[in-house]
Amino acid sequence: MKLALELAAEGRGYVSPNPMVGAVLCYEGRIIGQGWHKQFGGPHAEVNCLNAVSASDQHLISKSTMYVTLEPCAHYGKTPPCADLLINSGIQHVVVAAVDPFDAVKGQGIARMRDAGLRVDQGLLEKEAIALNCRFFTYHIQHRPYITLKWAETADGFMGSGSAVRLIISGEETNKLVHSWRAAEDAILIGAGTAVLDDPLLNVRLVKGPSPLRIIIDVSEQLPDDLKMFGDGHPVVVVNQLKEGVEGHVTFLKMDLKQGPQPLLDWLYAKKIQGLMVEGGKKTLQYFLDSGFWDEIKIITNTALHTGGGLKVPEVPGIAVFHHVTQVGKDRIVTYKKHR
Repeated sequence: MKLALELAAEGRGYVSPNPMVGAVLCYEGRIIGQGWHKQFGGPHAEVNCLNAVSASDQHLISKSTMYVTLEPCAHYGKTPPCADLLINSGIQHVVVAAVDPFDAVKGQGIARMRDAGLRVDQGLLEKEAIALNCRFFTYHIQHRPYITLKWAETADGFMGSGSAVRLIISGEETNKLVHSWRAAEDAILIGAGTAVLDDPLLNVRLVKGPSPLRIIIDVSEQLPDDLKMFGDGHPVVVVNQLKEGVEGHVTFLKMDLKQGPQPLLDWLYAKKIQGLMVEGGKKTLQYFLDSGFWDEIKIITNTALHTGGGLKVPEVPGIAVFHHVTQVGKDRIVTYKKHR
């Protein structure tokens, strides 16, 4: 199952809104097939796993056990039900890490296989499987995207110069890592202040992977027409209080967010956006912290940089639980998760 989880992660950034799924087929301790869901609309992990079995091992399929990280689907979507595939393959034993939270599945795949006489065990490495697909589970259970807040700070706790001069904090290798984070998300969000000061592209350039949908919250209508994002031809969503409509590749959403981001999260849910990274400045980050709509916080600290002043970083909430720390050059990266 650990191998199946590693295989599933290979689909990160390419399968949304589907979950990442891996499958391994074993005969008496020998792996005879393995596969993962590689691309949205393409074959599921179970299909790729069975297709990977060599001609000389085909006769062993019915005597083998399949380990799969998420419950096989029981409905017709882009592909036929995987539960039926496993039943028809002759496999007699399936081990499932986690039950699929999607209403069209949600235990029905397991029930269908059991009704057909298969032995189905569930719960092996369940926590790890849910953590891998935290965006998928949050989306289907809470009906909103999984929200990651990210910021960079100096060793003495500042995230900006406090003026119109941009403060460069994180190093080159860390920037590559940040781009890999972006590639794993469906959308990325900043406020108008960051858009004006940094004029970022918010795409994925430093690593291989898809770029997320870019969103700017522009409450005070201060965005200039010459922003780089407005000229590169890729989709941008501007959330504001006055304008609605589409102009080229820019979508304007007229939305009142004074009481919190729920209207925007509802819109993202309707658009099947499962992962949202907030890379904004302090005001935007604090907005999400105060609303309680966040699931993960990633803080990059340049341990060698002291400014002695500037814009202070947001406070990490008391319900944030330390999850992971890593060092990349002079940058220390700490991840927190919300206490459940």
